[in-house]
Amino acid sequence: MFARALDLDSSDIHFEPNENHLDIRCRVDGIMTRIERLPIKIHTAVASRLKLMAKLDIGEKRLPQDGRIDYQIGSKHLDMRVSTLPGVHGESIVLRILDRSNTAVSLQALGMPENILAQYQRIITQPHGMVLITGPTGSGKTTTLYATLEKISNEKQKIITVEDPVEYQLDGITQIQANASIGLSFAEGLRSIVRQDPDILMIGEIRDHETAEIAIESALTGHLVFSTLHTNDAAGAVTRLQDMGVEGYLISSSLLAILAQRLVRRVCTECEDTRPLTEDEASVLEIEQVSCPQVQYGKGCERCGQTGYRGRVGLYELLVMSDAIRHHIATGADANIIRDEAVKEGMRTLRQDALEKLKSGLTTPEEVVRVTRAL
Repeated sequence: MFARALDLDSSDIHFEPNENHLDIRCRVDGIMTRIERLPIKIHTAVASRLKLMAKLDIGEKRLPQDGRIDYQIGSKHLDMRVSTLPGVHGESIVLRILDRSNTAVSLQALGMPENILAQYQRIITQPHGMVLITGPTGSGKTTTLYATLEKISNEKQKIITVEDPVEYQLDGITQIQANASIGLSFAEGLRSIVRQDPDILMIGEIRDHETAEIAIESALTGHLVFSTLHTNDAAGAVTRLQDMGVEGYLISSSLLAILAQRLVRRVCTECEDTRPLTEDEASVLEIEQVSCPQVQYGKGCERCGQTGYRGRVGLYELLVMSDAIRHHIATGADANIIRDEAVKEGMRTLRQDALEKLKSGLTTPEEVVRVTRAL
């Protein structure tokens, strides 16, 4: 099962017991795909085996548990996070696959447009300030953070991260695993980190007022700080920080930039073909048909599991602080005003970047609509 999930490039394997079946589904490029349906009678044995591998209590079936499995398949070393959850028909088990052999991602390989990449690379070499990466769960924020740290990591600077969990281990960087159950929260970890004389800090996620305050304080006292937030777009990050109780003048004086991102599925290169864009699609995408007369799509082949897609590419929106935007933030302006000002100053939105990726044949109209509908 693990080998099959690896062949499909899955990010997660779900073991889901129903009344009569045990369904095994994988998340491939962000979409769930069922790969096996087994009789329900083997569920107990499968659950026990997975819990043993993850060093969990096999007798405890009433409470959720978390663990890790290290597994070797051929030359590949898999690190899997295991989560169990009691359900009506038995325990639901989800394995998040972290393929250690596939960790080296460069900023150039993420799919950032050249102008955004150039701006972003300039920002991340600033001596101090805060850079936020935003987007929903599973939008590639952690990958962007790791690629950023790989880019700026050098022997002349000390980099410390506090994460929950530490997904990939990076050379030359001190990584701390947050653990709320023993009192080591992001805020607690951060307090200790600043006493370790770092130059660059990476906080896995800003979840509360305390963490936000320490992060901003660190950015204002000469550290370069990277972190993530769950928001729909770049401008929404400012509102989220204000909702957490952070003063506008602190946000405006510490922030360097906010990078919002999403992931769209990439057209499979083995079976790609071209077709005309339909009138209905142009109307839904809110574009002129003549601006994109032809679009790429995948016919479906063995390589992509008949889906027509293989791999994903990022969509990006980079909001860089300017005097006007800082003034809006300091005076408590809402996200719409900040977004409009950024667009006026040349920011390309996630939707615009998605349409560029569509025109260059990287993705399909269906994907653009699926991922950017709410924007």
